Amino acid sequence: MEVKPGELVLCEFYFSDFETSKRRPVVVFKDNLPFNDFVGVPVSSKINQLHADEFLLEPVDMADGVLPKRSKIMVRKTFVISKHVIVKKYGALMPARFAQLHADFCRYFGCC
Repeated sequence: MEVKPGELVLCEFYFSDFETSKRRPVVVFKDNLPFNDFVGVPVSSKINQLHADEFLLEPVDMADGVLPKRSKIMVRKTFVISKHVIVKKYGALMPARFAQLHADFCRYFGCC
């Protein structure tokens, strides 16, 4: 499945036994990696505690589609994901919200 930066997708992640899995939402951060991979930033609906590298994601932050629940973006858990595990797309973040995520990412990793 093709994706673009700023899209919110649902991915199926398998455990080491390759029989059980969990589905988790992820924001596409960068999509032009080799081997059909992308850089994703995990999203969680457990927002009772926010760490310094976690930022709220509200339904109004979506340009299109629907955010199922008020959530948080967990920058420190950013990782490379195969596009083959994408189950569906929820939609895309507003450009301003994605720009803020990019700024948060750069501030946390000190890279921009």
